[in-house]
Amino acid sequence: MQTILGAGGAIGIALAREIKNYTNDIRLVSRNPKKVNETDQTFTADLTKPDEVLKATEGSEIVYLTVGLEYKLKVWREKWPPLMKSVIDACIKHKSKLVFFDNVYMIGKDCVNHITEDAPFSPVSKKGQIRAELDHMILNQVADGNLSAIIARSADFYGPVKDRSIIMELVYKNLVANKKAQWFCNARVKHSFTYIADAAKGTAILGNTEGAYNQIWNLPTDKNVLTGEEWIKLFAVEMGKSNKYQVIPVWMLKILGIFIPLMREFPEMTYQYDRDYVFDSSKFEKYFKFKATNSQDGVRETIATYKF
Repeated sequence: MQTILGAGGAIGIALAREIKNYTNDIRLVSRNPKKVNETDQTFTADLTKPDEVLKATEGSEIVYLTVGLEYKLKVWREKWPPLMKSVIDACIKHKSKLVFFDNVYMIGKDCVNHITEDAPFSPVSKKGQIRAELDHMILNQVADGNLSAIIARSADFYGPVKDRSIIMELVYKNLVANKKAQWFCNARVKHSFTYIADAAKGTAILGNTEGAYNQIWNLPTDKNVLTGEEWIKLFAVEMGKSNKYQVIPVWMLKILGIFIPLMREFPEMTYQYDRDYVFDSSKFEKYFKFKATNSQDGVRETIATYKF
């Protein structure tokens, strides 16, 4: 049995499709789970409750944690650490392997110029401090020999996702509405984005590779890193829209937050957009002989999926 906790989001859905290449014994867990594959089992659970996590993971060989809690610092502080403890405890009790789908918030300031698996934990945001805490919870149990786990990290992602993707909010949605695309801080610095299909495929590969465990892995991401301007142009060309754009200064984020809740929580994360943010997945690509989807193909497939 392979179980996805938080199976209703874009990553969880894409991951379920990829795991089907390895097994038909898949359990999808969320508040309102829906089958992705015909043979999927669904399990309704509130993952903030330890007893429900324990029941949801029983009998699992591999547990994938892809939960996306509401993007609010208050919610993260209250819910992420106890949720992670519940998942770790359940995996230890059931002798399940854990694969945590993570971001790179624990990497701060100029360390984002080149993000490898060895980049030091250097959080400069409150959300980053929480993510670092979660990673340490896993790594400490691995070091003590209690848990077999993988931390699979993704850069900001894009693809057929309706929320929680900055580039889809700022570029795609504005262009669809015949408005100028937007970008944070500086559109002339590089910024890596991971294509959702690659993130899901990479996570499934890792979970089903025994030698990949007890390590941190950066998920496959195009090594040809584009600037904000280049990303905007890519979307504009594929959509037949103007590539004119507006740069959003930090002070404007709070105003935007009135209309776009995601923006309300973003001021502390602007260090990812005022300098080069380069995500290096060469470890994964070399080990698995895997080539990440190039950005042009990823954007083209995204647009085709939406059929705007």
